[in-house]
Amino acid sequence: MISESEEYNFEERVTEVVSKVREGVVMVTNHMYQMDRFGEVRPFDGAASGIIVSSSGYIVTNHHVIQNHQGLQVTTSNGEIYEAEVIGSDPATDVAILKINARGLNPLKLGDSDKLVAGKLVVAIGNALGLPGDPTVSLGVISAIGRPMPWADFIFEGLLQTDAAINPGNSGGPLATLDGEVVGMNTAIVAFAQGVGFAIPAGTIKRVMEQILDNGRVIRPWLGISGITVNDSMRGMRNFNNIKGVAIARISKGSPAHLAGLRPWDVVTSLNGERVDNMKNLLELLSKIRIGSRINLGILRGGRMLEVHLELVEMPVHYLEYGK
Repeated sequence: MISESEEYNFEERVTEVVSKVREGVVMVTNHMYQMDRFGEVRPFDGAASGIIVSSSGYIVTNHHVIQNHQGLQVTTSNGEIYEAEVIGSDPATDVAILKINARGLNPLKLGDSDKLVAGKLVVAIGNALGLPGDPTVSLGVISAIGRPMPWADFIFEGLLQTDAAINPGNSGGPLATLDGEVVGMNTAIVAFAQGVGFAIPAGTIKRVMEQILDNGRVIRPWLGISGITVNDSMRGMRNFNNIKGVAIARISKGSPAHLAGLRPWDVVTSLNGERVDNMKNLLELLSKIRIGSRINLGILRGGRMLEVHLELVEMPVHYLEYGK
């Protein structure tokens, strides 16, 4: 049984973190134009959320929040409205950085998402449904870590899953612990499920921010494959025995993988001598290699082990946007 004093202390802790985090949450309004069924172009405003990450006006939100905008406005917790500039965005991770001409803002701390475990209590804060007034708050737990999006390609590996209620308009808002650290940015829900929402880990946000601020974009090595982590059912179907690795499902025409002669259902088992166990592992190894470098891939093909050499190039923008 939970005593009245324990329940009171828990409620106090939740209200304190909400009060603290709300100051660093903004509303992001995307001004767009849409054609109605009569062929007339009408203005349309989409409202979502953002996280203040510096007192000098830098804000992170989702790429899909600012996509195709004709103008962006940011409204802070005290009701001040600013025009926003897009510093850069990364469709692959759904992270965008905005800048407003403001000083003395209340930034939120991006915590260490790598130490999260399932069951950790979190609050999701954002402008759900664009309702007027203070941001909406929901309480839940980290349901799972390292989740890929159920319907998305491999580029969405490593999301946080939570049962804290996330609704349209929450996108770009913080997922915070009861210590007030932002461990994720709310990004999506599964419409046909109950209590299944996703957030981008703070570690991913920090890495993307660093690259955008340094390079103007995220520079990402590209093999030109869509891959599937080999699982038990695939081992039976494809006679992969007890092998671990990434099975190639699709190869982009003209990509390094295509030029090197890789084929669908080849299994990548190593990169430069380091073992590859799954898709996330392969992406992490690739991220440490510079564009233009030659790499060696260990490949299982038809029961035979091969070594394939290829040169990494930068992932094309159209691939990030459309997965082509």
